[in-house]
Formats: sequence, structure tokens, C-alpha cells
Amino acid sequence: MSVQSDQITLEDQEDLDWTLLLDEYDYARPQRGELREGMVMQIEDNGVLVSIGTKREGVIPSQDLRQMGDEFLSTLQVGETIQVYVQEPENRDGDLILSLTMVQVAKDWEYAEQLFKDGGITRCKVIGFNKGGLLVQFNRIRGFVPASQVAQLHGRTAAEERQQALQKMVNQEIPLKVIEVDRERNRLVLSERSATQEWRKAQKIRLLTELQPGDVLSGRVNQLTNFGAFIDLGGADGLAHISELSWQRVNHPREVLQPGQEVKVVVVEIDRDRERIGLSIRQLQANPWDTIDQRYTLGQLVTGPVTNVTPFGAFVQVEEAVEGLIHASELDVDPQTQPRDVLQPGQEVTAKVISLDRQRQRMGLSLRRIAENDKEGEEAAEPAPVEAQPESDTEAPTEVNATAEAAATE
Repeated sequence: MSVQSDQITLEDQEDLDWTLLLDEYDYARPQRGELREGMVMQIEDNGVLVSIGTKREGVIPSQDLRQMGDEFLSTLQVGETIQVYVQEPENRDGDLILSLTMVQVAKDWEYAEQLFKDGGITRCKVIGFNKGGLLVQFNRIRGFVPASQVAQLHGRTAAEERQQALQKMVNQEIPLKVIEVDRERNRLVLSERSATQEWRKAQKIRLLTELQPGDVLSGRVNQLTNFGAFIDLGGADGLAHISELSWQRVNHPREVLQPGQEVKVVVVEIDRDRERIGLSIRQLQANPWDTIDQRYTLGQLVTGPVTNVTPFGAFVQVEEAVEGLIHASELDVDPQTQPRDVLQPGQEVTAKVISLDRQRQRMGLSLRRIAENDKEGEEAAEPAPVEAQPESDTEAPTEVNATAEAAATE
């Protein structure tokens, strides 16, 4: 009995060992979504057989192979080790279906998850839009950018205007930050607004570190204010003060600039502690005051419109970017005359140049001296009064009679 028992036990043990060996051979049953290393066993027209270390070989269907391109297929060889994606552990026919294209998709999901963890920024092409936002191509995954995450849109943007803005972005490549990854639901959500903020922050740090006074850059007018213009330098805004926009008088930046306009600027100041960049546009333009002596002399008459009237006088635009001041004392012969009583903004006047200071960029003008000269000229042009002729015999003789009388006496 014991021998028989031992034999049964031995047979059972042999069966058990065979099962263990089988399980060991099929050490890990393939699961959907796994990435496996496999060896190409056979290449056929309808697919490729790949061994991934299981009881049966997997199949890569021909339609999957075609998506990899002819160049890849021409290099594929029997015995080559490749990475495959388990698409179906077992289909209706009991086949193990593998994929090469899904390997790339799986890697794209891994990359998206890594970007989400690291807070990194990527760039994607806009391939479409709908009323909710933008559709983008994240490598082989389609992602979505909600309208609220589009940088140029705001909560107050009208629906029609929003759709037009989204449509214009199609085929553009934009910076994006991953804000949600759900591989099971095939959901990838990205944000242009967050990416732009992160990118601009990094660019600002770089510009503040690298820029030096005197550097000349190209920029785009981003915003106009009463005190100047903010210029986008490609990631950071610099401020061109209103006094640095032009050599001529500027009452508001919109007189010389428009939002979105491309301009050349020079860096005049960098405050790294306060993260501010000072810019100038006028310093790249010719200063008309440098050659003012070549065009004007003292006593010359100039004509131009009144640009501003103040209690102490009136400014006259002599030429673009050159103004002269008619001081209140030079307005009229009457010293009590007020500037506002004589001149108004926009009025054309002709004045005389009475002082010129190129270094201080000042020109003094006068109306009073023109009036005085005109008066003196009128007085000089008046004829001398004619004296009345004497009527009596006692009147003084004329020069001719006096000479005749003297000759007769001799």
C-alpha cells in the first residue's frame, strides 16, 4: 500500500511539477495596455508574429504595421527585438493581438503624466476647435484646451468673438501645460494660459539676467497708458516712458503708437531687484536739436501752430519735434496781456527767434518784437512834413534870391 501510495504521490508530484513548469514558462500572463519586449518570429503579408515569452505568439495586424510607415517596415527583420503593446490578450479567435503604434501612444501618455508631475511646458499644434475650446495634437494623442485656458480669451469675451478667436488659432503651434491626465478615459486637458504665464516668468528672469543698457531689441506694443507704453520683448514687458517715445511733445502714447505695433527699442535701465526694464524709442531716432543751429538763426521768422498755452507763455511747433516758447513778456507790447487772451491751441502764428540753446534744447520766440519792428517801419516810411511858404515881404529870401542880392552889392 505504501508503495502504491508513494507512486500516486510521485505521479501527483510529477503532474504538479509539470504545471509549475508551464506556469514558469508562461511566467506573466499579458495584460491589456502592457508594454512587452518581443522577438520577431515571422513576417507575413497579413501580419507579423512576435514571441513575448508566453505560450503562444502574438500577432501584429497588417493595418497596424502600415501606420508605422514603409521606412520602418523595410528595416524590420526576423530575430529582431522590438517593443510591443498588448492590445488584446485574447480575441474571439484566441489570438494575442499586439500593436506597434500603440507603443508610441503609451509612451505619449507616460510623457504627458511626467509633464503633469513636473509642471513642464510643451508645444502642440491646434488641429480644430469647438464651442468649448481648442483641439490639439499631443504627439499621437488628441488633447483639449478649454476656452477658459486660452490665453487671449477672457470671461467677458462674447460668444461670437470667442469662436472667431478660436478659429484663427487653428494650425498655430502654442505653448501648453498639462493640467489633467486620465488615461483610462482617454482624457488629456491642457492650458495655454498657465503655460504662457510660466513661460513669461522664465523669459523675464532670463531677460533680466542677460540684458544690458544699450541693447537694441525688437518688441511689440502690448499696452498703452497715460504715462507710457509697455513693450513685449518676447516674454517680458519693458516700459517706454512717455518722454522716451519721441523727440516731439507727446500728450498720450496713442498719438505715436498702436497696440500690436512692432517697434525697435533700446534698453536704458534695468532694475533687477524690482524686475523692471526701462526702454526708449526716441533714442534710436535722430535728435533734431543736434543740428538746430544749421537751420535757424537769431532774428529769423518762423511759423507754426500753437501746441500749448500756459500762464507763463505759449509753445509753438516750429517743426516736428522742435517747439519754441513765446514767453508772456514777448506776446504783446502791453505787459498786462495774458497768454490765453492772445493765443489758442491750434492757432497758426509767425514769431521771431530771439534765443537758441542747442544744449538745453530751448528756443525763445517773440511776437512783441515783430510788432515793434512793424511799428518802427511804419514810422520810418511816413514822409516829412512840408513847411508853409511865407507870404509877406519880410519873409526870408530863398537861397537863389539871397545869392543874387549878394552879387549886386558887390
